[in-house]
Amino acid sequence: MPNVTVDKDLCTGCGLCASICPEAFEIGDDNIAKVKADSCEGQDINDVASQCPVEAIKVE
Repeated sequence: MPNVTVDKDLCTGCGLCASICPEAFEIGDDNIAKVKADSCEGQDINDVASQCPVEAIKVE
């Protein structure tokens, strides 16, 4: 199982990750993406991470 993190210093809170995979990401009250799960049903979590425009999502 991968370990998914969001770099809070890079994240701009655009919401792309949450719109692509709402079961794995949400935008918090601080307008920063939060990880809810390390996988995304129907999507490869690496593909979701690669779509982040500021490369704030890391999958290890």
